[in-house]
Amino acid sequence: MPLHPEIATFLAGLPTPPEGPLDPVAMRAGDEAHVASPEERLPLHAVEDLTARTASGEVPVRIYTPAEADRHGVLVYFHGGAFFLGSLNTHDHVARSLAKETGLKVVSVGFRLAPEAAFPAGLDDCYAVVRWVAEEESLAWDGTTLALAGDSSGGNLVAAVAAKAHDDGFDRITHQILYYPSLDLDFDVDRYASLRENAVGYGLETAGLKPFNAFYIDSGADPADPLVSPIKRADLTGLPPALVVTAEYDPMRDEGELYGRRLREAGVEAKVSRYEGAGHGFVQHFSWIPEYHAVFAETRDFLGRS
Repeated sequence: MPLHPEIATFLAGLPTPPEGPLDPVAMRAGDEAHVASPEERLPLHAVEDLTARTASGEVPVRIYTPAEADRHGVLVYFHGGAFFLGSLNTHDHVARSLAKETGLKVVSVGFRLAPEAAFPAGLDDCYAVVRWVAEEESLAWDGTTLALAGDSSGGNLVAAVAAKAHDDGFDRITHQILYYPSLDLDFDVDRYASLRENAVGYGLETAGLKPFNAFYIDSGADPADPLVSPIKRADLTGLPPALVVTAEYDPMRDEGELYGRRLREAGVEAKVSRYEGAGHGFVQHFSWIPEYHAVFAETRDFLGRS
């Protein structure tokens, strides 16, 4: 199907990006300026900002509790933003929707960003918070569901954390949910057809992938490292069941779908779900469109929460 008309209208109204090198500080400020005011946000039983004291240091987290209960299943959420953008605020609405739809307590992670924090600082923060969730009694984790979810570069972090946990023998992670994940930071346009087919006109453009990810790579993240490009991991056996969500008009569509197939070939329960008419970023930017808001219900069903 063609690009969704409401997405197409939005993209047509965007200004031409300024020329020159990317400015992380200015871009972060621009994103924060569009965050909804507190009174406009989806209400939940409780939302609390905390500091997780972990093996990686003190990591800011935001805890979303959908309903009062003695104990909860937990979903740990890693936001997107090419490893240098995004925050607890810019993705607050995604975390709220996940909490409301799944009924799980959501822990959103304010991990350190490139270029100020060199690789693997952000990844270490994410992994450390997952371990903290399992050990921190005040969170009242019920010992059952401990899911990971992330969008774009956050999906990359989900896959990398799941791999690290498996290699460390930490077997408490029950599910991994990757929304249009960035899994291969070697941006060879001949590697995936979607890099060519969706190169221009759908929001995220293939030519922008290298400069957007340069902050992460230049900080020491080697694209050949499976913890940087999780699709390069040779052995995917033993990883948690996965839901991989892709978008029809995303340059990174094919790497996500290939990862899902490779997981299944390795004996991992994996579902790949392509959202037609959508482009990269639709969970963050266009989940107000009913057919794309359905991604939260699909996540709920994958988690067995329906």
